[in-house]
Amino acid sequence: MARCGQIVDASLVQAPVQRNKREEAETVKEGTMPLGWKPHKRAQKDVDAKWTRKHGKNHFGYKLHASVDKRYKLIRKIAITHAAVADTTVFEELLDLSNTSRDVYADRGYPSIEREARLKQAGWRVHIQRRGHATKGISKTQKRRNRAIATPRARVEHVFGALAQMGGKLVRCLGIVRTTLVLHLKAASYNLKRLVFMKERGLAPF
Repeated sequence: MARCGQIVDASLVQAPVQRNKREEAETVKEGTMPLGWKPHKRAQKDVDAKWTRKHGKNHFGYKLHASVDKRYKLIRKIAITHAAVADTTVFEELLDLSNTSRDVYADRGYPSIEREARLKQAGWRVHIQRRGHATKGISKTQKRRNRAIATPRARVEHVFGALAQMGGKLVRCLGIVRTTLVLHLKAASYNLKRLVFMKERGLAPF
């Protein structure tokens, strides 16, 4: 049973980089394939993956969005999108209503006054870190609040780290359908490994 709240986060998943001509790349951006591509070439092209920029570096591929329960660090819900989709887009979709706690943790990529108001009205206890702007930083109170949220929120990073060791930060298949299947299998494999770990140490009832 999911307990003690949930942590929502997202991680980039690298896909094979596509080498297209400029005209072809523009067509792919529109969600279609160039008419000049023959069937065998279409089978080798990924038109679903997208480029994005993070920490000054360009990344091509997809994004794994996940909700992890705070107590057991099991993956409860995931969503797969191309890399350019903003983390906040699928936030509500990832909320696990079965968790025994209404606490929700997230990092600086998710703050929204409207979202937090909706969540609080729905009975959620929101713990989303604050971020400053180019012209205005955050207050000392907000910095203390961010530090208090950082420790429980960091548990989701352990999950993404484990997935990376299992090859979760890289896919070699083409298309979002295959990528979704592969990442669901990796998430399920992680949960099984985690369950075995907890059973061996008596951390959860079985």
